[in-house]
Amino acid sequence: MWFARLGHALAILGVMADSRSMTPAAAPRLMRSASLSNYVELVRSMDRDPAPFLRAVGLRARDLADPQAMIPRDAARELLEMTARATRTEDLALRLAAQRKLSTLGPISLVLREEASARQAIDTLCRYLKLVNPSLILVVEETKDWVIIREDLLPSPGLSMRQSVELAVGTLHRMLCDLVGPDWKPREVCFTHRPPEQLQAHRAFFGRMPKFNQEFNGLICAATDLSRPRVLNDPGAAALARKLLESALRAEADSIQDLCMQTIRALLPGGDCSATQVARLLRLDRRSIHRQLAAQGLSYMQLLDQVRIDLVKRHLGESDLALSEVAGLLGFARLSSFGHWFQSQFGCSASQWRQSQP
Repeated sequence: MWFARLGHALAILGVMADSRSMTPAAAPRLMRSASLSNYVELVRSMDRDPAPFLRAVGLRARDLADPQAMIPRDAARELLEMTARATRTEDLALRLAAQRKLSTLGPISLVLREEASARQAIDTLCRYLKLVNPSLILVVEETKDWVIIREDLLPSPGLSMRQSVELAVGTLHRMLCDLVGPDWKPREVCFTHRPPEQLQAHRAFFGRMPKFNQEFNGLICAATDLSRPRVLNDPGAAALARKLLESALRAEADSIQDLCMQTIRALLPGGDCSATQVARLLRLDRRSIHRQLAAQGLSYMQLLDQVRIDLVKRHLGESDLALSEVAGLLGFARLSSFGHWFQSQFGCSASQWRQSQP
């Protein structure tokens, strides 16, 4: 298990940036239409009309024309899954990711290109991530030799997110190729879901065979690759873009609920997701967190249970991980504790629930 070998070199980046200016806003449900960049062209290249797919989820082609326009997150996710099924294209997300450039990220790309190394660019991406994709969570773990980048998506209950996950990991891979070099390859590519029927496209895209039914989605990279110095071309433009991004970041405010849930999701696989640990990472007093949650009629344990419910549905429904592994990913030290919790939440055993899934 990678988490066990890595110890505690964990950095939850981007989550803590604005913990001192929080509002009771709802969890973000919009995303930039740039996430579907080239979708229309790709579907047409497969001799299919994208209009019916778009209409089915309440979108139109012109909604995707402006990459900065905001579109419903769940509609975008459902569109990818529906299109992949209808066209029998398991690698649909990777075909989209293959056309991604660093500039697809918008103004932040100017800053990323002027960072001294790809490793520093990752930290910068994490800081401004909510301005790029507020539904994506990046967690970076590192040792002397390795940098592990875990990607997670805020859940869409009832929707499969396989294509969205592969698009996120594929886009990160393309970004690092732009920053490190076109011949760069990660040490490992990991997905929590089951493998596709055909693996050739995935091998070709990443330059190596991804691993499926894993404990996390993301990339394992050689630290030396990401720390390689980069040539800087336009630091002045980057400085201006950074000022604009900082201003936009201050205008965004996460609710205490969102901050806690994002941090819990990042900490669960390591086993220590206590309220005390979450408060420490958010640089807040534990009692302050409890007071702010209580003001919204919430408790820390309710948030912890909700995160676990979202994750366990994905792990049991979309992967073949053993129950003992799923229990560990949800922060349970013993399988029996996981079993009691699952029974209390779902009214049946985890094995029975998994067998009932189509």
